[in-house]
Amino acid sequence: MEDDLISARNPFPDGIDERLSAQLAFIAEADKLKTILRASPLAAADRRENDAEHSWHLALMVVLLAEYANEPIDIGHAVKLVVIHDLVEIYAGDSPVFDASSRLDQREREEAAADRLFPVLPDDQAREMRELWDEFEAGQTPEARFCKAIDRLEPMVLNWFNEGGTWRMPGANLTTIRARESGVVAGSTSLGAATAALVDEGVRRGWIRDGGAQDDGSGGEPVA
Repeated sequence: MEDDLISARNPFPDGIDERLSAQLAFIAEADKLKTILRASPLAAADRRENDAEHSWHLALMVVLLAEYANEPIDIGHAVKLVVIHDLVEIYAGDSPVFDASSRLDQREREEAAADRLFPVLPDDQAREMRELWDEFEAGQTPEARFCKAIDRLEPMVLNWFNEGGTWRMPGANLTTIRARESGVVAGSTSLGAATAALVDEGVRRGWIRDGGAQDDGSGGEPVA
C-alpha cells in the first residue's frame, strides 16, 4: 500500500528525519484531495468544486460565522474538523448527497480510507487526526454539530448562485433538500433560518421540485 503513496514516487533524502518525512508524505498525499470533484458547481466559475476547495471554504465559513453557532465553540478546533473531515475521500471518493446508490457503502468505504490514510502520519498525529475525523462523523460535540451545519450550508449557497445547482439533480426534491436544511438547524438556528429562506425562494423560482413520488427511494436523510 505504501508504494501507492505520492511520496514513494520520489523518496525524501536521508537527511530529513523520520518524523518529518512521514509528515511531509502525508502532506503530499493530501494533494490528491484537489483531484476529487464534488457535485456542487462553483459560484465563481463554470466548473465543479473539488474537495480541497470545499474544505477551505468551510474553514473560512467557520471563522466568519461562528457567532451563529447554537452553542459556544472553539473556532480553532472547529477549523481542524472541517479541514480533516473530507480527507478520506482521497481514497473513498465523493458520495453526492442526492445519489442514493453512491451512499449505500459510503460508511464502509470511508472507514477503510481512514484506516489507510491516517497511519501515514507519525503515531501521535495519526491518532489525533483519526479522533478528529471520528468526532466530526459522530456529530456529538458543539464544534462537530456546527461544522456539520456549515458542511450543509456551503453547497446551498453555491446552489443559490447557480440557480439550482445540485438541487436540479435526480434524487433532489423538496423532501431531500429539507432534510439537508434540518442538518443546518441542528448546529445553528440562525443559519438554518437563512437556509430555509434560500430553499423557499428556490421552490418559488422553480429550481426545486416538490417531494413525494419523485423521491430517490433512500427512505432517509442523505448522508453528508
